[in-house]
Amino acid sequence: MRIAFLGFGEAARAFHDSLAARLEEAQVRAYDRLLDDPEQAGAMREAMQNRSITIAVSAGELADADWIFSAVTADQSLEAAEALAPHLGQGALFIDINSVSPQRKRDTARLINEAGADYLDMAVMAPVHPRGHATPVLVAGSPAVALLPRLAALGFDASLAGEAPGSATAIKMVRSVFVKGLEAITVEALLAAEASGCFDEILASLSKSFPGLDWDNFPAYQIERTLRHGRRRAAEMRESGVTLDALGLNGDLCRQIAQTQDQMAATGIGPDTDLQATVARVLEARRKHMPAS
Repeated sequence: MRIAFLGFGEAARAFHDSLAARLEEAQVRAYDRLLDDPEQAGAMREAMQNRSITIAVSAGELADADWIFSAVTADQSLEAAEALAPHLGQGALFIDINSVSPQRKRDTARLINEAGADYLDMAVMAPVHPRGHATPVLVAGSPAVALLPRLAALGFDASLAGEAPGSATAIKMVRSVFVKGLEAITVEALLAAEASGCFDEILASLSKSFPGLDWDNFPAYQIERTLRHGRRRAAEMRESGVTLDALGLNGDLCRQIAQTQDQMAATGIGPDTDLQATVARVLEARRKHMPAS
């Protein structure tokens, strides 16, 4: 089996590493646009070489694979597909795991189908570590039903979302409004509590009002996710904003959530075991980057 990865960041690496144990005879090739960046090419090339992956010099070199996983940044998903599409032919399966709006997936599906290849909308519904490709996913698109047994045999935890491309990602985009929004609300509330000098009182009050959230661990986890993955989560929330806009709803809410996620990532701070100490450091960093009023 020939497998290719268009984009080789965290999600692609996690999928590869767990799939490799299932497909010992698979031929794997990958391309990432960071290979063309002099400052980042070395690290990307090393990540591929350490996994014995054949390094492609362009997206087009992936076109002869049986399965091509697209795992690029949200803003590059259609552009990456456009670079690959002219080289595709019948028999290839393009698996789009990018966190983008339903319309973006429909546009990508049309492009891939017009090139003669099949398109699968795959939405990854939980963090890719530690389960890799066995992380729960939703799938949609014309080949989805027929592919379910094959995916299950390879260890995917896949459920059918629908036959139309965009059906799987729609569920993820709407769910993310709550998940990433809850992170942003937690961050902003605790930063405001620290800035107001009432951190302990706010934490105690919230713990009493929402005991099911496990306040010994919940706030630290929410902050850790934004610090480590805020940039990627912000890109996803902008796509959620596009999704809500198309529904005639409040996409601006998602863009505000994206701003908080971006700001957290921009601090460059790693989480501390002391929750309040982490919040204090983030507050100081955020204030340094706030525009003067």
